[in-house]
Amino acid sequence: MQTTGDQQLLKRINRSVLLRLMQQQGGLSRARLAAHSGLTKSTVSALVRELLDEQWLVEASSPVTGDGLGRPSTPLQLNAIGRVLIGIEVAVECLRMVCVSLTGELLSEHEAPLDSSDPQAVCAQASGLLQPLCADLGARHITICGVGLCLPGAVHDSTGVVHFAPNLGWRNLDFLAMIRAAFVSAGIECGPVYVQNDADAAALGEYEFGAGPKDDPLIFINCDVGVGAGIVLNDRLFTGARGAAGEIGHTILQINGPLCSCGRHGCAEAFIGARAIKTSADLERAGAYLGVLIQNLDALFNPRAVVLGGKICAQYPGLLTQAKATVAQYTSQSGMPMTEIRAPRYGLQAPAVGAAALVLHRFLRPLSEGASHVFGH
Repeated sequence: MQTTGDQQLLKRINRSVLLRLMQQQGGLSRARLAAHSGLTKSTVSALVRELLDEQWLVEASSPVTGDGLGRPSTPLQLNAIGRVLIGIEVAVECLRMVCVSLTGELLSEHEAPLDSSDPQAVCAQASGLLQPLCADLGARHITICGVGLCLPGAVHDSTGVVHFAPNLGWRNLDFLAMIRAAFVSAGIECGPVYVQNDADAAALGEYEFGAGPKDDPLIFINCDVGVGAGIVLNDRLFTGARGAAGEIGHTILQINGPLCSCGRHGCAEAFIGARAIKTSADLERAGAYLGVLIQNLDALFNPRAVVLGGKICAQYPGLLTQAKATVAQYTSQSGMPMTEIRAPRYGLQAPAVGAAALVLHRFLRPLSEGASHVFGH
């Protein structure tokens, strides 16, 4: 019987329950945490003390009334200063790195042209960007919870193997092992490291750092050189058996249509991707096809929200307008309510912020596949 292991796992689960409650509603007291979580007051008190010591939580400067216990209580908040999350996006043309608070505040951002798409060169360049940031955070005694990386390709959740990234020229690459080795070689101490698809990561950023109740299901469509979708379903990323779920850029929108980068004809990327938009007529066509794509996803997943992001959507705001008009036409014909379609909260930084959110997402779900096995620190 693995009593010690079972107790440690139970403790991690209980900690994650409290942190998720604080994420959903800041200002809860210990008594209210106990009431909402179902845990005993003594258990909550002990866990809160640990979370305060480890800088996950902070206490408000003054107590408030409202617990109905006849005495003031001390509200708690996620620590927006003592701990940070780091996200790195490996895009086709550049690297983007962000530092984000536990509450989703973008603390710093940096972008550099991608020197080379060679995997070893990417690892070296990412290490070069990360090293001074880690040194600065360490000097200020700020704890790094971990680093998430995202890229345009199919990534296996638990292994970090990139099965297929056509726009980088990668196939069956153990990128997670490579980037971890590069960080160790550079002397970087940054906590757990995770790798995810860029659209999947962006969806997590919108989901974890959204204001109010979480949108679930939520779909993030990333329009760049390629076109991909991240899908949050039942509080988890829906990634498929090999990490390829959401590769909507290679769904067929027209039989015998234009040639796509994947070698097939009529893919969504051939209509909506950056290479396909050269004239105003191309842009109008892309917006209409994007609307068709959203309509198809809406029929499959019935999401609460669809977020349209990526370089193409930022460069051509009319694309969002045209896509909405196309979806509105379909919904009016069916008499169904229209799903919310909006721009991302973090603009072009959405995938990088989402990569940072991946670290928090894994921390808060200790039973999920690929979750960190070192939750406390």
